[in-house]
Amino acid sequence: MAVFVALGAFVMTLVGGWTAQRVTDRRHLVLGLAGGLMLGVVGLDLLPEALDATGGPVFGVPAALLLFVAGFLVAHLVEHLLAGRQAAHGAEEHANGRVPQVGLTAAAAMVGHSAMDGIAIGAAFQVGGGMGVAVAVAVIAHDFADGFNTYTLTSLYGNARRKALAMLFADAVAPVAGAASTLLFTIPEQLLGGYLGFFGGALLYLAAAEILPEAHHEHPARSTLLCTVAGAAFIWLVVGIAE
Repeated sequence: MAVFVALGAFVMTLVGGWTAQRVTDRRHLVLGLAGGLMLGVVGLDLLPEALDATGGPVFGVPAALLLFVAGFLVAHLVEHLLAGRQAAHGAEEHANGRVPQVGLTAAAAMVGHSAMDGIAIGAAFQVGGGMGVAVAVAVIAHDFADGFNTYTLTSLYGNARRKALAMLFADAVAPVAGAASTLLFTIPEQLLGGYLGFFGGALLYLAAAEILPEAHHEHPARSTLLCTVAGAAFIWLVVGIAE
């Protein structure tokens, strides 16, 4: 049952990626929406789950928040290390000065997150049918955002369309594979919470330092801002429906 439900996440991920590539003439609006979706996923979905799942505080700070900050800093360091390495080897950067490997790394993280979504579906169905359906609704709805963000992140950093499509397909398959894996093993709750906190920090860095500044660059801010708010509100709606 869990694998069958995860197929809905597969479809929604592809729909999200298809939407992202079809509106290239409104790139600033696409990026504004992507930034809002990423902000909503981090603040309204990942962090609350991470705080619930991880253990007690470490030196007075919840472990999930420490990993959240670590994820933010690691994303920052990885981007600058890759940029420095590319400059040192004289490699050609994309026209906007961004390093393609950063986009691929971020998309790969999205794929990992989608696999964890599938595992969450499978684990929830192990608890009970009602819990499984509730988690599945949340995952299927926000996998539209995952597909949208995966394609946007990959292409934003100058990767070829075929690479963006390949990462999108991997992101679509990931929840199905994750759900199937729960037939073989389960992940400890604290480990899952730590991963969500770390990934949330990395995702927030990409939204705040890369996606949103690019969205507002040389474009009217009002419509872009409305798309950002709409993206965050959509995730809020999804979370509220799942509760």
